[in-house]
Amino acid sequence: MPATTSRRPHQPGYRGPLMSAAVLRREGKCQPRAYGAPVGQRWDRARVLALAPDVSSLRAAQPLASGRSWPLTGTAGKAADGTADGTADCSALWGECLGSAAAPYRTVVDLSGPAYRCSCPSRKFPCKHALALLLLWSDGVVAADGDPPEWARDWLASREAAPTSAQDPKTPADPAAALRRAEQREARVAVGLTELDRWLCDQVRQGLAASHRSGYRHWDDIAARMVDAQVPGPAERLRALAAVPYSGSGWEARLLEEYSLLRLLAMAGRAQAGLPQPLRDTVRSRVGFTVRQADVLAGATPVRDHWHVLAVRDLDQDRIRTRRVWLRGRGSGRPALVLSFAAAGQTLDNSLRVGTETDADLAFYPGAWPLRALVAARHDTSPGGPPSGTTIAGLLSGYAAALGEDPWLDTWPAVLDATPARAPVPGLYDTAGDAVPLHPAAGDCWPLFALSGGDPLTVAGEWTPRGLWPLTAWDQGGMAVPL
Repeated sequence: MPATTSRRPHQPGYRGPLMSAAVLRREGKCQPRAYGAPVGQRWDRARVLALAPDVSSLRAAQPLASGRSWPLTGTAGKAADGTADGTADCSALWGECLGSAAAPYRTVVDLSGPAYRCSCPSRKFPCKHALALLLLWSDGVVAADGDPPEWARDWLASREAAPTSAQDPKTPADPAAALRRAEQREARVAVGLTELDRWLCDQVRQGLAASHRSGYRHWDDIAARMVDAQVPGPAERLRALAAVPYSGSGWEARLLEEYSLLRLLAMAGRAQAGLPQPLRDTVRSRVGFTVRQADVLAGATPVRDHWHVLAVRDLDQDRIRTRRVWLRGRGSGRPALVLSFAAAGQTLDNSLRVGTETDADLAFYPGAWPLRALVAARHDTSPGGPPSGTTIAGLLSGYAAALGEDPWLDTWPAVLDATPARAPVPGLYDTAGDAVPLHPAAGDCWPLFALSGGDPLTVAGEWTPRGLWPLTAWDQGGMAVPL
């Protein structure tokens, strides 16, 4: 993999064409962010407004964030027996909002998710009533007294019961039919991987020169055939290849590299029966076989640690939003990736906030190098300081070890103590003189350079074969700043 370093003398006084954070904020290039807080602490308005699914919901919620619209409001917590209790530490909000209907809208917010329930007909999550209730609580208007009403207690109780029942894998209603469906899919996948192998060999035999003139349909056609064969993993990578011939100098090598990885996956997928079980799990995951969350929770040994929330990145793919949250254990030093998904108009899981530490049990998905995890249990959340960074040599060494177990791993968590610089190429330089470039698609990264001012700082992000995608930096005061 082209994960190499360049060297230059370290220049701690380097300034370059920097702009102050204040100037960037005035120009709209660097916006203040909301930072994490434990569930029991009151959220600021910025954190509440960030939950809005769209601008129209935000505008509709703000006029409702007044006491006149809410004749009844309150908070709920967890008593010693686990039931909702208005006198315990705040973990939920409830209220009745006057609207156009004869009866008031009943709204409940579970702060631990967050999750929302409202009797209004809106299909947005959170709706304007839930946002307005959160804004009232943020302003200190929601009183922490009284017991929640029965309709609020019932919904919160169902939320408490859901994780326990989800951990028990369900037995199929018809095991024989389920076995036949599984066998049929295995056969379709084998045929699809054979077709993919043949197509890849044809591309190399015909040469790569024509790829620059082929257009997107060249890859869309084979990707569609992979979807028909129930091989979604390679299909996603094939669609991404359409942009490689237009990615600048060296595109031929990058395209051939992707072809090689796809052929390695096709060969491993057809020979998976003879692979060691951890590698077989990795291959099946890359091909597109999913593992149910209930099976992960039932089969994995939870790893408890104080997990530092390093970085968050949101991606939009085919009308589905994906959130990647990178964690690292304070005691174990183990990295973890927590994924969440949401359809258009819905909010992503916002419970893991950058800059906080969460005392939690994580259950890791099976694989040769387990990285993706589920939060099996959460015990406490507290503000966290800057994580300990590594050198660039340490980053590349860790990535190389992971690649040895999972050669299709194209994203790796990075936490570096380094100095950002724009010359000779935008990148990060450490005290040993090693350097890594910033990812070409990461943009100008002016907030990162303004925050550094030419001095070293701790940066977290995603390391890829094309460079580092910076996501979080810690300022001189130890505060996490999402980039």
